[in-house]
Amino acid sequence: MKGFDYRRAEDPAAAVATVTAAPGARYLAGGTNLVDLMKLGVEAPDLLVDIGRLLDDRVEETADGAVRIGAGVRNSDLAAHPAVRRSRPALSQALLAGASGQLRNTATVGGNLLQRTRCPYFQDTSKPCNKRDPGSGCPAIDGAHRDLAILGASDRCIATHPSDMAVAMAALDAEAVVLGAAGERTVPVAELYRLPGDHPERETVLAHGDLITEVLLPALPPTARSGYRKARDRASFAFGLASVAAVLEVRDGTVHRVGLAFGAVAARPWRARTAEQALHRAPATAESFARAADAELAAARPLRDNRYKVPLTRNLMVALLTDLTEGAAR
Repeated sequence: MKGFDYRRAEDPAAAVATVTAAPGARYLAGGTNLVDLMKLGVEAPDLLVDIGRLLDDRVEETADGAVRIGAGVRNSDLAAHPAVRRSRPALSQALLAGASGQLRNTATVGGNLLQRTRCPYFQDTSKPCNKRDPGSGCPAIDGAHRDLAILGASDRCIATHPSDMAVAMAALDAEAVVLGAAGERTVPVAELYRLPGDHPERETVLAHGDLITEVLLPALPPTARSGYRKARDRASFAFGLASVAAVLEVRDGTVHRVGLAFGAVAARPWRARTAEQALHRAPATAESFARAADAELAAARPLRDNRYKVPLTRNLMVALLTDLTEGAAR
């Protein structure tokens, strides 16, 4: 591991100023992803700015039913919070489906959103990787790509985003509050990430030094239900092969409201807008759900070894929406 300097910032604004002024600086909170990448040689910061004690670690439910989540909240605490378990079980389920209990006890909400891909070529510095070394190539396209992207990829990169939590937050219309050199702004979680295009090294819309300080979940109607479904090779501590988060409100057998996001199939949580449009005012039936999934997945461009992700994602979406519909009817 390369040597580095370490500083503990006094407040978020000071942390932003320090990192913005130093191109080789990185924020350190839980460190569950960054430290691993430093050990692998993928990340080699000159300076770590410790923000672990600066970030808000509270979850607060507002009078109108919205939820404010500090970026320093630990994943395990968020998954167990009564306001999340009661009204947004998709988020709790997604968090519990990710990593291990030990990691969830350390990982923060802000860090979870910004964790980097687990593509094996990205993590192996002996291999070329356009995300790690722009212009060097993407050996995954003709190599080991079973776990990689089928949506939104390019001929430069087919990596997937690893977060379960971000998928649920995208379906829930969450917004990240970002503090930067120019002040504070909000960014929808579904729009926080870039698709690879010609520049897979540009992973988010954040500038260097931007800091996520909190996440806002809008209020949901009391009749809305949500859930998260994930397929993986083993039942514990495994990244997804495909996942689906859904928010569904059914009235008189018709879809009144729906939010959908797919995980493990693209470089970002994939907000399934085409499927949402297809389901608007449609009958809440397995047939409607299947047609909507097919409409969304028509854009998929699978490769030799990840074609299974298309029917897998379709089946996960249909099963989850069917379960949510039947639960609402009881």
